[in-house]
Amino acid sequence: MKVITDEKKIDELLNRGVEEVFVRDNLKKKLLSGKVLRVKLGFDPTGSKIHMGRAIVLRKLKAFQDLGHTIVFITGDFTAQVGDPSDKLEKRPMLTKEAIKNNLKTYKEQVGKIIDLSKAEFYYNSKWLSKLGFQEISELAESFSIQQISARRNFKDRFGKGEEISLREFLYPLMQGYDSVKIKADVEIGGFDQLFNLKAGRIIQKHYGLPEQDILTTVMLEGTDGRKMSTSWNNVITIVDEPNDMFGKVMALKDDLIIKYFKFCTDLPLSEILEIENKLKQESVNPKDIKMNLAKQIVAIYHGEDKAQKAEESFINTFQKGEIPEKIEEIKGSGSLGAVLVLKKIVASMSEWRRLVDEGAVKKLSEKGEDKITDFKIFATPGVYKIGKRRFIKIK
Repeated sequence: MKVITDEKKIDELLNRGVEEVFVRDNLKKKLLSGKVLRVKLGFDPTGSKIHMGRAIVLRKLKAFQDLGHTIVFITGDFTAQVGDPSDKLEKRPMLTKEAIKNNLKTYKEQVGKIIDLSKAEFYYNSKWLSKLGFQEISELAESFSIQQISARRNFKDRFGKGEEISLREFLYPLMQGYDSVKIKADVEIGGFDQLFNLKAGRIIQKHYGLPEQDILTTVMLEGTDGRKMSTSWNNVITIVDEPNDMFGKVMALKDDLIIKYFKFCTDLPLSEILEIENKLKQESVNPKDIKMNLAKQIVAIYHGEDKAQKAEESFINTFQKGEIPEKIEEIKGSGSLGAVLVLKKIVASMSEWRRLVDEGAVKKLSEKGEDKITDFKIFATPGVYKIGKRRFIKIK
C-alpha cells in the first residue's frame, strides 16, 4: 500500500483525540515525506476485555495503518507480570502467569476488531524480555537515575504519603523502552498516562545507538461514573460488550461526555460533531435523543448496523416503554443475594451492593410490578431482578 501524504488527513491524525506529540514538527515531516514508518503500540493484558479508553489508542493506530504505515502491536505478557505503575496511587500487584494466560484468550481477536491484523506485526514481549540477564538490565538501568524516576508524579505522591514503592516498578519503563529497541520503532503511541514510559523508549533507543522514536499520546476517557475509565473501578464500556449492554452503558453516560465520545469513539466527521455540539446548546433539544444517536453509532462500529438498530429498539422498549427484555442473563446461586451477584461479577463488591440497595436501585420483578429491595442481607430467591437502571438478571 502506498503511503498517503495528504496534509489534511495528517493534521487530523496529529490532533483528533491527541493530548501531546513529541516531537511534533519531526513527526509531521516524516509523515509528509512518504516514508513508511514503524508505529508501535503496546498493551499489558491486565484484564480480559479491551475497553473504550484503550480503543481510542487502537483507533489512532488504525489511522496510521490507513495512511499506509507499518503498525506493530505488542502484547505485554511479560510486562503485565511486573505491573505498570503509571497513574497508580498504590503498588500494583504482580499478575500470575495463569491470570495473564486467561486474559489473553481473546485479546488478539479483540485487537482485530479495530486494526487489520493481516497487515500488522503482532508480538508478545516475553519473547525478548524473558531472555534479559542481570548484566544487560544493569546497563539499561545506568541510563536512568533514581531522582529522575522518583520525580514521576505518582511516585512523588506515594513518597509523600509514605506508601511503599517496589523496586520492580522502577524497572517497568526500561522494559517498555526495550520493546521499542527490539521492533525498531519510529513512532510510539499510548495514553497520556504513558508519557514517561514512552519517553523512556527514546532513552533506551539512544543507549543502543538507534534513532529516537517520536511520541503521540491520546486523551484519557472517562467511564460511566465520570472518573477515568478503568477496569479496577468497574466503570468501563468494553468493545466486546453485548450490543444491548453497550447501548445501555452509553446511554448512562453523563451528558457532558456526549461530545467527547463522538470525537474519540466514533468516525463522525468533526464538522458534523460541531453541529451536534451547537444543537446541544439549544434548550429545545433533549440530550437523550443525541445520546441515542451516539450509542447507535458506537454499537455499529463493533457489532454492525443491524445489531445497532436492534439494540436501539430494545432500549426503547425496555427503558422508555417499561418492558422487560426477552433475553435475560441467567445465573445460579444460593445464599446472600449480594454475595451471589458479587461472585458472578454482576456487582463489583459488597460495598457497591450496599450502595445500590441504599439508593433503591435493586428491585425484584413480578407480574404485579417492581418490589424494591431494602435489606442488603436478603437471600437470593428464584426470579428476575433489576440491578441499577439497565441490567436484568434471572436467578434460577
